[in-house]
Amino acid sequence: MNPENDEALAEAFRSFVRSPEFPCVGAKSALAKDQMRILVARDLTSAWDDLRILPELVALAQGYKADPVLFQTLVVIFEGPEVLDEPAFERALWDRVQSLSDKDALWLESERDERVSDDPDDPHFSLSFGGEAFFVVGLHPGAARPARRFSRPALVFNLHDQFEQLRAQNRYEKLRSAILDRDVALAGSINPMLARHGEASEAAQYSGRLVEANWECPYAGRGAGAERGQRDAA
Repeated sequence: MNPENDEALAEAFRSFVRSPEFPCVGAKSALAKDQMRILVARDLTSAWDDLRILPELVALAQGYKADPVLFQTLVVIFEGPEVLDEPAFERALWDRVQSLSDKDALWLESERDERVSDDPDDPHFSLSFGGEAFFVVGLHPGAARPARRFSRPALVFNLHDQFEQLRAQNRYEKLRSAILDRDVALAGSINPMLARHGEASEAAQYSGRLVEANWECPYAGRGAGAERGQRDAA
């Protein structure tokens, strides 16, 4: 671990979010309110830092339950791999969240957030850590969408209940429209993968890749990845 390098990557991400062109006003709010936690890990394709990442996710979930303040987020920046095409990044993203989900379910024995589904084909799907649902935004240098194009691979974990809070306050649609307008201004076109929760599974949105109509999410469910690995090894 190199604290100076970690802080340099964290500051690079803050600068990325502060950029006037960056479209996600929710991320800008989290940063401005000092509610953006940033963790620098080593390798997206390795489980080496799972036991550093998972406690941060659980702490965010527990803190939010105790005080459900809007615009809290966890950003995990990985030092590498620095070169990944979109399919490779997508595979690495799902390997990582599968591993984290398995550990949350089997090692920590955390309850799943019953307000969402664990089935990636379900329109109400979300990941769950520490009993709270999360939506994941993947970024990497090879992303086609400029808003997802950061210098290193990164996973941004957003609490799902925050979207429900915004809906209850009649703020969600206005915020969503602002983000979409800014994204079109940056990219020149609307992101075709965007869909509201409950209309289509959010799983297809995580990696930022334009997935095929017959795309199948590799996520097997909480704990199922470990069971699948045991079967493969048998």
